[in-house]
Amino acid sequence: MTVPAPAGLPPRVRIHEVGARDGLQNEKTAVPTEVKAEFVHRLAAAGLTTIEATSFVHPKWVPQLADAEQLFPLLSDVPADLPVLVPNERGLDRALALGATRIAVFGSATETFAARNLNRTVAESLAMFEPVVGRAKEAGAHVRGYLSMCFGDPWEGAVPVHQVVRVAKDLLDLGCDELSLGDTIGVATPGHVQALLGELNAAGVGTDRIGVHFHDTYGQALSNTLAALQHGVTTVDASAGGLGGCPYAKSATGNLATEDLVWMLDGLGIETGVDLAALTATSVWMAERLGRPSPSRTVRALSHKE
Repeated sequence: MTVPAPAGLPPRVRIHEVGARDGLQNEKTAVPTEVKAEFVHRLAAAGLTTIEATSFVHPKWVPQLADAEQLFPLLSDVPADLPVLVPNERGLDRALALGATRIAVFGSATETFAARNLNRTVAESLAMFEPVVGRAKEAGAHVRGYLSMCFGDPWEGAVPVHQVVRVAKDLLDLGCDELSLGDTIGVATPGHVQALLGELNAAGVGTDRIGVHFHDTYGQALSNTLAALQHGVTTVDASAGGLGGCPYAKSATGNLATEDLVWMLDGLGIETGVDLAALTATSVWMAERLGRPSPSRTVRALSHKE
């Protein structure tokens, strides 16, 4: 049954699909390049319009994505935006050489995670991103800034809202077009989400430049998403089949499953353009290739029903 979106909620949400990058980078073994390419094609056929394709990072750090140069050309006919993650100028050079037009950088709101993930302080990481963002913008690329540990850090505990706001503004000041707020270890609650979004708005950061990226460690990913939607957020990160976590934060569980998100949004009358049946079939297909069932409740429910 189709219902209109309730008052106070956006009529449409753009899903930023991260399964092919954030999801597969957490696999213990590398997925064949051809399988990754077919995964992205299937996701696009299901109606997803933004699909993060890969990461141009040194293979030593993320060996699962060492085939970025081989994969990206196989996606030239995909009818969707294909953002790629770049850690530094070398990664940017590799991405631009293959024609990438949407770039993402990955920062941290906390010092400990910055040290473990980037081998730098927060300030040093921002200095590293400055020429990356500047050159990407000069090349006409859209730039997304990921900000991890926005709600809690496994080493530092709860992260003060003002600290997140400060680093978020720094990333946007570098020239990022949008910002993705990451609940990397899944400890956020709806109240915390509303508080952070409110403080960002008060600091001059418009909701239209914000996306949210939740993990489901405490089963709060959908609740947190709804709180963000009530605040006006219209970009939500999700991973087909619930793939992924974070290789540098062992307490991080899987991303919010795209199917679970679409099921909720469909029920609220919020448009996504995504065919849930086709998306579910895609996640079942990928789960078979990974040799284990999808953790997505919606995938399990719909595939069992069939």
